[in-house]
Order: sequence, then structure tokens, then C-alpha cells
Amino acid sequence: MVDTGISSENVSRTMGREAQRNNILAAKIVADIVKTTLGPKGMDKMLVDSEGNITVTNDGVTILEEMEIDHPAAKMMVEIAKTQEKEVGDGTTTVALLAGKLLENAEGLLEKKIHPTLIVEGYRLASEKAERILDEISIAVNSREVLKNIAMTAMTGKGAEGNKEKLAELVVEAIDQIADGNKVSSDDIKIERIVGDSVKDSELVKGIVLNKGRVNKEMPLTIVNAKILLVDFPLEVRSPEMDTKISISSPQQMEAFIQSEEIYLKEMVDKVAETGANVVFCQKGIDDLAQYYLAKKGIFACRRVNKSDMEKLARATSGKIISNLNDVSTEQLGMAGEVEEVARGDDSLVYVRKCNNPKAVTLILKGGTQHLVDEIERAVKDGIGDVVAAVKSGKVVCGGGAVEMELVRRLKHFARSLGGKVQLAVEEFANALESIPETLAENAGLDPIDVLTELRKRHEAGAVREGLNLFNNKIEDTFQAGIIEPIKVKTQAISSASEAAMLILRIDDVLISKSKGEDKKVREMIE
Repeated sequence: MVDTGISSENVSRTMGREAQRNNILAAKIVADIVKTTLGPKGMDKMLVDSEGNITVTNDGVTILEEMEIDHPAAKMMVEIAKTQEKEVGDGTTTVALLAGKLLENAEGLLEKKIHPTLIVEGYRLASEKAERILDEISIAVNSREVLKNIAMTAMTGKGAEGNKEKLAELVVEAIDQIADGNKVSSDDIKIERIVGDSVKDSELVKGIVLNKGRVNKEMPLTIVNAKILLVDFPLEVRSPEMDTKISISSPQQMEAFIQSEEIYLKEMVDKVAETGANVVFCQKGIDDLAQYYLAKKGIFACRRVNKSDMEKLARATSGKIISNLNDVSTEQLGMAGEVEEVARGDDSLVYVRKCNNPKAVTLILKGGTQHLVDEIERAVKDGIGDVVAAVKSGKVVCGGGAVEMELVRRLKHFARSLGGKVQLAVEEFANALESIPETLAENAGLDPIDVLTELRKRHEAGAVREGLNLFNNKIEDTFQAGIIEPIKVKTQAISSASEAAMLILRIDDVLISKSKGEDKKVREMIE
């Protein structure tokens, strides 16, 4: 810590080699936290928040998000994990581990008096070369079985392990349904969770399931051949937009005022009925009297359906969301074979199913406890993210550390074509990639040195697809073994990790402003 002499006493400053060392240490600590969760034999973490809520998971981004991290460099590690989750949905542990290893290796170069700018240049060249190599060694997606293997690989080692085949089949079937060629979005898959049944009872509904019930118990429980009206305005008497005072001087005027409201609501329901709709989903509220009139006409209605669910209902039923009842026509109604309310304990679910070629579907995930269902959801989201990424790019790579070992071999060959100290940085970048198969072996209880030695030998011999199959603890062709990952997981992880490492390496001065009461906390954080 250095006193600048020109800034407020409420500003702490760390500079030069000390600033770099502190930032690198923070990043390494974050990487070490998630390191043991990598791979099918990775361990879980138990996270307990300030209110005593417990989360048991080995999902990298969940662990990092739940931790209350203060250090600025450590926060960057959390950000790259969030970016990986947002862009792909999987590979969050890999990106944090890789960034930590890149910085650890850079520290060795800094100790040899190699300037950070040269290290950054080497890392940039290596990252660009790695992405080109990945494209060269990628494999085209040519079957549904490959997609199923991708989903199973993503879910391996998580709470879904025992039922990964069933869940992978559901994930691939869901994406098959919503995909339009290579255009597909994970936003079109809704996930509903049910606590109490077995994981193997999870199902895919080709339509939408809402955690709602009918607004009135006199409405029918089931509607067959449903004609669905989707509205984003309230089925209520409109309130004036400004403060309004109504003066009533006699009981007759009061009665007339009440009757005018009833007439308005009845006319509104009559308009709904005239469209031929027998199901209404409303984004806003539905007046009690309107509920009564809808029930009398045998119309099934739900209120306060959130906007994202309304959009999914439109995609599933081919309906249009209406903003004005006067514009409603039969062509704008959605269609479904069946709409049904199903009671589950004190709650109800509304199933909109048997839709004709729905472009939005629902995965219902079941499990014996809330913790299990939460972990199943995280695993399934990883699977969905990976399969979507594979469908979009049409390319996959071998898992089990095979792709990393091939990158290491080719990057080291590339480094030899470079001159000067940049060559050392490219070599350290390659060495950092070896941390992935090394950690996979370590977490499985294998000797990482033996595993790395054998992998190097096989890749030097041209066995590009050879990796570590932790289901039988053998080194073999991981593509044939069904251990497959989308290329996007690797390109995004390498890009994000190298960018974060380069950004942290370029920092040689850290100035932190604080309130007077935070002085001790900040000192502890950066020292």
C-alpha cells in the first residue's frame, strides 16, 4: 500500500508488482474454489446464505454468484463465468479454472522480468490461433445421437447423473420441436419444477404449462379443441388516467353508475365470446364480475400471466397477443387440443397441450426434494445450452480433455515459429490448457502425471480424438465413447478466459475509494 500524497486519505493505492501479485492471487483463489467441481467425478459445494438457505451444487457460476466476493480482480472472474453461462449455458468451471491458470503461469513469466505487454501479446496470439485450430479439428453434427451425447456429457457429474439418458432424450426432443433449421433459442423452452415425484417421471409437454389456476371455480376444468385468446390488457373497468371526482346526489344515480360498470363488463365478455374463444389468458387482472360472466359462458380464464409466458403461449398456439378487444378476429386466436387445470396439493397447474407444431414447449422436472429439483434444473439448463450451441454452429469437439491436449500440441508447435519472449507466453498459454485434463484426472483420483504423459504420447502419434473417459478410467477415442461438447463451449471459454487474464495483467495500479468506516475492510481485501 502506498500513500499517494495527492489524494484523499479515503483512497487506498496498491501499485507495481504488488498490485499484479494481489490481482493474480485473487484470481487463483477463485479458480481453486471451483477446481474440485470439474468433470463427472467432481465434488459438490454446500452454500449457506445469510438467511440459512442451503444450496448444494457443483455448477461453477452458481457457486461464484452465491459467494460474496469483494476483490475487484476476483469479481472479473465471476463476470466471465456469468458471460459463459449467458452465451452457452455450460463451461463455467472451465472458464474460471483456465483464467486462473493463465494468470498463475503469467506470474512465473513476470518473475523472469518479462514485461506484461509481451505476455499479453503472446496470450492474444495464442488465443486467436487456438480458435482457428478448434475450427480445423471440429466435427460436423450429423445425427440426433450426437446431440443426445452432448446433453448427457453436459449433465454428467451433476444431480441428474442417474437419469441423464431420460433427461437428455427430453432435451433433444424439445429442441427438435422448437428448432427451425439451425435457428433455435433456449428461451422457447419453459421449465416447470415439481417436488414430490421421481426424476424419471419428468416429462416434455408439447405446449405450455403455467403455475396458475382458473380465476373462478365455476369455470370448466378441461377445454377440448381450445380456441385461445391472449390479451395484454385488464378485463376490468378502466380507471381514469388522472384523479377524477364523481359527484352522486341520489340513490338512483348510484344505481345507474353501478349498472353502467356491469354493462361495460358484460359487453366486454360478450365480445370475447363472439370471437369463438373458449380460453382466455390475460396478462393483467380480471374483474370479479367479468369472471362470473366468463364462467356463465363456459370460458376458461387465467389472469396475471407474466409477459414471457404470454409470448411462449403465442409461439406454442400460433396465436397473437391482443391489445384491443375491438381488433380481435378469429384468425388471431391460438389453438390447442386441450387446456386443463391439474391440482397438485394446494397449488394448480394449467396444461396447454396437444398444440399443432408448437414453437415453444415445457419441460416438467420432478424430484424428491427441493434441493434435488434445483440441481436437476441446473443440469438440464446446461444440457439445453450445449445442444442449442451445437445446433446453431453445427460443430462439436471431443471432450475428456482430448481437444485441450490437441490444442497444447499444436500451440507449442506454433510457439516455435515465433521469435523472442512472446514465444514463452504462447507456451505458457498452452501449458494452462493442460490444467483441464490434469484436473479431470485429479478429481477422479487418478495420477495426473501418468494421464498427461500418456495423452501427450498419443496426440504426438496423431490420435487427435484420444481423451480421458472417466466412466472406465481409460484413455480412448472420446467421440466414439459419446463424450462430446459443442465447439462454442471451448471457443467462448478460451476467449473469455484469455481476455480476463490479459485485462488483469495490464493492471499495475489499483486505487480504491472508500468511506471512513470501510478502511480496515479495504486494507484486508487488497493486502
